[in-house]
Amino acid sequence: MTSTAHKPKTVPRLSLNTFKLLAPAKINLFLHITGKREDGYHLLQSLMAFLDVGDEMEFSRHDSLFIDVDGPFAGDMPSPHDNLVYKAAQLLAAEYKMTAHGRVTLNKKLPVASGIAGGSSDAATALSGLAKLWGLPEEQNRLQKLAQKLGADVPACLSRKPVWAEGIGEKITLLPEMPPMHFVLANPMVATPTPEVFRRFRAKFSAPLQFSGRRKNASEWIAALKIYRNDLLDAALEVTPKIRDVLNALQETPNCHFARLSGSGATCFGVYDHAETAMAAVNKLKQQYPRWWVAPAALLK
Repeated sequence: MTSTAHKPKTVPRLSLNTFKLLAPAKINLFLHITGKREDGYHLLQSLMAFLDVGDEMEFSRHDSLFIDVDGPFAGDMPSPHDNLVYKAAQLLAAEYKMTAHGRVTLNKKLPVASGIAGGSSDAATALSGLAKLWGLPEEQNRLQKLAQKLGADVPACLSRKPVWAEGIGEKITLLPEMPPMHFVLANPMVATPTPEVFRRFRAKFSAPLQFSGRRKNASEWIAALKIYRNDLLDAALEVTPKIRDVLNALQETPNCHFARLSGSGATCFGVYDHAETAMAAVNKLKQQYPRWWVAPAALLK
């Protein structure tokens, strides 16, 4: 477990006012690169969805700020003051002209640098969780502005709902609720830094498109999603060639409609009709690739 605190000698004393929140994993159901700004940032269009798997965060009252990190991927986290949860706490406190306080325990269950916005989701959940802990007014627009300062994916993660993202990811439009869909997430346990993937992107820019999100059922959604792609795939494969093995393994599982890279990788996902078929695929992949991180997931309700 790693920890950071303003007053290290203070012994944490938890109150009964404690609650837990899920910091859900994000997947890019598709991701198109449409251009590049003068400052070097790439422009994109992406359909982002949030899943019922993710990191777990516990918030409790304390006079000082403590951030503890444990869980299977705690050892891969950056140093305490580079942690986005710490940065979110300081940013929120500065916005409301107060001193950051409270204890946040992050159970890091998602792989780091894996294309499913684990760090961004942690930051977004820290903003909403600490706002609740500190009794701040429910000002979603104000939190969204803070989220933009923490990273391009953080505003979408704050919404926790399907979104259409544009710009560098910060311009988001909430979409109608999607029907139940089931997924298998798989990662070869190779960190794939997002900046390096974008640095290697040399493909032709995609033409901008209009996306309404109006589909009647899961079958229509799946049929529509099949025609899109992730434009970062080739660049991600240069950084992490094992991504090809993950995509092939997912596609070969029974009843997988299609497999795709999420974000800059290396996590990929397969799409299935039912939880049972997704779980069967998980069991098969875990047996074949015991060193991979593999998890079943469904759209967050």
